[in-house]
Amino acid sequence: MTLTQLRYLVAIADSGLNITLAAERVHATQPGLSKQLKQLEDELGFQLFVRKGRSLEAIAPAGERVLAHARRILEEAGNIRSYAANERGQHAGRLILATTHTQARYVLPTAIASVKRGFPQVSVHLQAAADGEVLEQLSHGNADLAVISTAGAVPEGGLAVPLFRWRRVVLVPRTHALASLKRAPTLAELAAHPLVSYESSTRPESSLRRAFAAGGVEPQLAMTARDADLIKTYVRAGLGVGVLAEMAVAEGDEDLQALTAPDALPECVTWAVIPRARVLRDYVLELLQGLAPQIDRRDLRRVLEGNLAPDWPRAPSWGERAKTSVV
Repeated sequence: MTLTQLRYLVAIADSGLNITLAAERVHATQPGLSKQLKQLEDELGFQLFVRKGRSLEAIAPAGERVLAHARRILEEAGNIRSYAANERGQHAGRLILATTHTQARYVLPTAIASVKRGFPQVSVHLQAAADGEVLEQLSHGNADLAVISTAGAVPEGGLAVPLFRWRRVVLVPRTHALASLKRAPTLAELAAHPLVSYESSTRPESSLRRAFAAGGVEPQLAMTARDADLIKTYVRAGLGVGVLAEMAVAEGDEDLQALTAPDALPECVTWAVIPRARVLRDYVLELLQGLAPQIDRRDLRRVLEGNLAPDWPRAPSWGERAKTSVV
């Protein structure tokens, strides 16, 4: 049994039992991957997958148990490599980040640029996805960490580190009826207009829908998108009133009027989520420090090592962070 065979096994499972896709992901040939799988099954003495002809139909019950052990073995092997690289002072590598489009566009650029200045041999790979897909990327081992936002709940799937707090804004063309308001619109006033917001707003459990339901009004979701820039594009096109993250309002948006969102829309927190028991490379810690300068790097490392219980300082607001950021 080899680490390569276990890596191929995990790749097959994470590729939906598609041998061709699994081979592409591990940079192997399809015949080579199939051969290694057969050798592993021969050594174990049973089949890991239920087959129909030459196709894999499902993971066998025994295969599920082997797969769980394989994931842990591969994770620990990766931890040993990371620890050794840190000890050697070797700073070349890959930093894979799973996140949303808003974080990738408006939050991460400065922090990533700082990492690249300090670790020029590190390549950074962003995997921008919908809210519901980000943690899935992390759980499958396809990312070093995830950056995601929630309204109140602490995200699961790893060690969650609070980075900063933010609120939504209401964005309209300057000629819109709401633009003349000198206050935040009420939920009822927003409900009178078609809204353009994030894709997650369509889910019944979304904080936006919950807030409107608690206020006894029904929002008119005219359009949703994953990307804040697309939301602004369609606000400009007159499709509706934008409801989006405050950090997504930037230079170049002077043609739009940003209004404070109703207090009924809850504050959100952006988190970094790290797989538990993961040994992080020094450049990943550098990124986390850039995103959350309020957290002591030594405390962060001790928490990751299991030598300190997480007791994070209160995350700053987006406005406070923008004023004090040293990245």
